[in-house]
Amino acid sequence: MPQAVNQVIELIFGRWRSQVLYAGVALGVFDHLPVLSAEALAAKVSADPAMLKRLLRALVAIDLVHEDADGFVPTEAGCFLRHDHPQSLHAVALLEEGPEHYAIWKHLVPVVQSGDQNAFVREYGRSAFDYAARNPRYGTIFDEAMSGQSSVHTEMIVAALQATNLDGVRTICDVGGGQGHLACGLLQRYPNMSAIVLELPTVLESQALWADRLGLSSRCRYMAGDMFQAVPKVDAYILKQILHDWSDDECVAILRTIRRSSSEASRLFVAEFGPAETPFSMLFDIHMMMWGTGRERTAAEYADLFRRSGWRYVETLPAPGNLIGVVAAVRDAD
Repeated sequence: MPQAVNQVIELIFGRWRSQVLYAGVALGVFDHLPVLSAEALAAKVSADPAMLKRLLRALVAIDLVHEDADGFVPTEAGCFLRHDHPQSLHAVALLEEGPEHYAIWKHLVPVVQSGDQNAFVREYGRSAFDYAARNPRYGTIFDEAMSGQSSVHTEMIVAALQATNLDGVRTICDVGGGQGHLACGLLQRYPNMSAIVLELPTVLESQALWADRLGLSSRCRYMAGDMFQAVPKVDAYILKQILHDWSDDECVAILRTIRRSSSEASRLFVAEFGPAETPFSMLFDIHMMMWGTGRERTAAEYADLFRRSGWRYVETLPAPGNLIGVVAAVRDAD
């Protein structure tokens, strides 16, 4: 069979793999491995033994589980799907292959035809953020998934920033920084730096904060607020996977808010998939088309947003692995 035919077949049936992965995570399979048999595991995850054995065989086929004489054990990749892994992708799998994100993709053709993005509104009648506020299950999974991704991305972003001089940055604000994983990663790398994490009150009230977990509370302060309204005045601002959630006009509004609070020497860093310009970033752009009003943008497109909001593009800092790019800017002259 020609390789091109194999490629198309792999693409057509590719989602079967991610749904098998999702089922394993949703059932808690990875959290109970290793295990001697499907029968023993079935009792732990409340599943039919025969059906579970077929699922385990499929997980073996996609190299997330290994079967040997001692039973079923997770592979190196499968370990990342455990809930207790320090860089767990457990919640990411539940979010991206769960019912909401699965459902919105059926709107891709009409979205492309109409030019009217945000399939979440088409499917559920409200934005993803509003839906999360009203649906505790989705809201919890979403928050956990963002935290899980942060544990993977922080290391990449901190490494990328080592290519620029941050000696003059005494305080940095992580805008929309969630539990503060990135802020804490920066504080661990730069011992003379302090941080402010700006987040919505509901996020700060419902989460265990990383500064407390890592003993960095004396250098990391959490501030409840709205990035569309006001941010603190600091030496530098960083936005990790924030702007890709929003339209160009909404991004300009956020960046102008930051500009109003900045000083002449303030610096701005935007960490996103788009500046890396990889196949993954281009596919993630379609996800953003389905999920909300945002998009993945190239460094040139961020430079244009900076120009419109009073900032000036300086450089793009690649991260190890080329998954994320960090776009740097400074405040433009008045």
